[in-house]
Amino acid sequence: MAYSERFENALVFAARVHKDQVRKGANVPYVTHLLAVASLVGEAGGAEDQVIAGLLHDAIEDCIADMPDIRTQIAERFGTHVLDLVVGCTDTDVLPKPPWRPRKEAYIAHLRGLPPDSDILLVSLADKIHNATSILRDYREIGDALWDRFTGKREGTLWYYSELADTFAALYPGPLAQELSSIVRTIGDLAQHTGRS
Repeated sequence: MAYSERFENALVFAARVHKDQVRKGANVPYVTHLLAVASLVGEAGGAEDQVIAGLLHDAIEDCIADMPDIRTQIAERFGTHVLDLVVGCTDTDVLPKPPWRPRKEAYIAHLRGLPPDSDILLVSLADKIHNATSILRDYREIGDALWDRFTGKREGTLWYYSELADTFAALYPGPLAQELSSIVRTIGDLAQHTGRS
């Protein structure tokens, strides 16, 4: 089944609100991440609202400073269900952002509090898979310099993704959760090997 005009509008909206942003530590347009997440959601059988949320999952967190009405815009353009999904993928909309570790702990607790049939889980999992894939690829390329990109540095980032992998394995078991666990294990193994060298 083809996606509706709402999906096309979401593509344009996501490209516009993130147009000046790039991926962390790389000169790659941020929209590439949003397209990858939406693709993972769609290929996993996600409904159109979930695919749209994949495109918009970072819009509140990354754009609220410049667009204080971003929640209202999402709801009016794409519906309250999409807004709920985007909110569910947002670890904070507070400026300045709260301290990193408590914020990540709160997000993990939020995920663990969701019902197993929550539409948020697939969108969030797709986001984490693409982020983890990018981390692994870049780690293989630049080594421990990678950790300077992240507020949590090496220890915090490894902890966070390990917790995420365990959480999704418990709440959303299946091929995507297994994929995240495999990527996170590979990152951890690589980090251990690098730490010994």
